[in-house]
Amino acid sequence: MEEIFIQTEDQRAILETVKRFVDEEVRPRAAELDAADKPEDGFSWEIIEKSDEVGLRTLTLAEEYGGLGVDSLTTAMVIEELGKGDLGISVVMAQTLKLVQIFQKATSPAQREKYLTRFRDDPRHLMAIGITEPENASNYFVPHRAKSSFTTFAEKVDGGWVINGMKHFISNGNVSGTYLLFVQTEKGVPLHEGSTCFIIERGMDGFSIGRVHDKMGERLANNAELIFQDCFVPEENLVGEVGKGFEVLAEFFPQSNAYAAASVLGVGVAAYERALEWARTRVQGGKVLIEHDGIAADLAEMHMLCDVSRSYLHRAAWLADHQEHGWDKSLGVLPKVMASQAAWKIVTKTLEIHGGHGYMKEAGIEKLVRDAAAFLHSDGVNRTLFLKASGFLYGV
Repeated sequence: MEEIFIQTEDQRAILETVKRFVDEEVRPRAAELDAADKPEDGFSWEIIEKSDEVGLRTLTLAEEYGGLGVDSLTTAMVIEELGKGDLGISVVMAQTLKLVQIFQKATSPAQREKYLTRFRDDPRHLMAIGITEPENASNYFVPHRAKSSFTTFAEKVDGGWVINGMKHFISNGNVSGTYLLFVQTEKGVPLHEGSTCFIIERGMDGFSIGRVHDKMGERLANNAELIFQDCFVPEENLVGEVGKGFEVLAEFFPQSNAYAAASVLGVGVAAYERALEWARTRVQGGKVLIEHDGIAADLAEMHMLCDVSRSYLHRAAWLADHQEHGWDKSLGVLPKVMASQAAWKIVTKTLEIHGGHGYMKEAGIEKLVRDAAAFLHSDGVNRTLFLKASGFLYGV
């Protein structure tokens, strides 16, 4: 599909590099990695190292630290391109690209100097964010309704904090070097009033990785449990103010939803392109499928869904960086809903267009179906995100 949203030559050059990376490093490995029996074996350090070689891993790192410092719109374009090759790789990189941006805005100069230089210099350094718990998932998205607290708790001690508890479903959880962790620091109040953000380093005493979750799709990205048993975190690792963790999320994460939308849109675009190619070559009823009215109409709808989703998420990504031009908080919630619903409709139509062939694993369609299913709930269950948006739009 033509990249009609590209505005600059710099964006074109970056996307050409990403396309080559996907063609040369991701697509040749994706099916084999996806089929690995153990979920941790679906992850590839070789792909991560290759991403570093082409400047992708440090794409959002500020120029003063040795990165390109690209904006959120360009980042969203890159994430979609990665998603066309494989959803898992897109998610691995999107998490890191997003968290580098957040680090540069939310942390102190000393924290940036320590952690961003460490990130820059290690080609295997990824980032993760710890929010979701077994007892708290959608609660985080609608805290004013849920009024629950994180069960992971940090107790103040001399020189820092001691953390106990567990997070789960954490993207990049078992492979990251640096984490932003959100935990409760005040008992008896909801998480949006009494939670605090800390920087966690891999290898800290009392911090360990639990199981790697065995997912239906998105298998080139690992999700894992983070376990804290009397984990001491020094005071210098506090991000922002005590009890203001939720404000860190609200203030510094505006583009997160657009990036999630871009990842799953990549799956939808890949499915649409497969369907279009099949419809132009497969003969049924004496003519190629695309000459049948029903198939042609389906393809046009799929094309429309891709374009509309892209327009929505690009608007959100651009306004996240230029909020003075009309940022609407629902733009930090709804683009992922739109893109995931569009991608799900596209992959199921693609499956139907391929008929029995699409049901066979060698066609690759079933992987796209499994991948697209992930984002009906990943980065927030869609129904919950509608509720969150209603709060922003109507104050309910």
